[in-house]
Amino acid sequence: MAEVYCGPAPAPETLIRAWNMDVTALALCAAAIGLHVVFRPRGGRLALFGAVALFAALFLSPLCALTAALFSARSLHHVLLVAGVAPLLASAFSARSRGRRPVGLGWIAVLHAGVFWTWHVPPVYAIAIADPFAYWAMQLSLLGSGFWLWHRIFDRRESVGAGILALLGSSMQMGMLGALLTFAAAPLYAPHLLTTAPFGLAPLQDQQLAGLVMWVPAALPYLAAALIRAWPLLSRPGGSASWSG
Repeated sequence: MAEVYCGPAPAPETLIRAWNMDVTALALCAAAIGLHVVFRPRGGRLALFGAVALFAALFLSPLCALTAALFSARSLHHVLLVAGVAPLLASAFSARSRGRRPVGLGWIAVLHAGVFWTWHVPPVYAIAIADPFAYWAMQLSLLGSGFWLWHRIFDRRESVGAGILALLGSSMQMGMLGALLTFAAAPLYAPHLLTTAPFGLAPLQDQQLAGLVMWVPAALPYLAAALIRAWPLLSRPGGSASWSG
């Protein structure tokens, strides 16, 4: 198997020692903290701390090495990036919106879905995990589009209906990709054909597990946010509140 960004696939007995000090990941953590200090957004430091801690765990902990062996670990990695780090960063850097928003929330959701699906096309994925530039292009485009989506969802000027539709649409597109991977008749990701056996999984089983991760757990943050967004409307007598704000 070709070398991948997070290093060679570890054996189960060496996984616990597979920590790293990736310079790019550390620099991005420092950049997030520095930007928060400079711009002093309304968002809280607790959200920033959570975002940086989770980002560091994704790229510095043994989970990074595990993604070299298991596509299901890579799937979990990406889900935590777009549904964990991204909303935490969006909350940390929340700011009062000013002026016209030229791009509709629906189009941002479509862009985010397009980015997510593109990087999971098997030939694109194979390049992305082997080349450092492509690897960080994948990670930062996933995080960036996810940040943009969540930032707009947290914007109180955004209509409730648009926010809920964007969240449900994001959950559905991820579920569709998850279902496609779960029910595929053969393993699709060549880099993992020879790396799953030490962990007791056949490549197809690993891919099915990845699909289930995208299908079920990945939907929960989006559904929870949609419920929170809709709750003030649902809890009002008569449900007379407008969905436009």
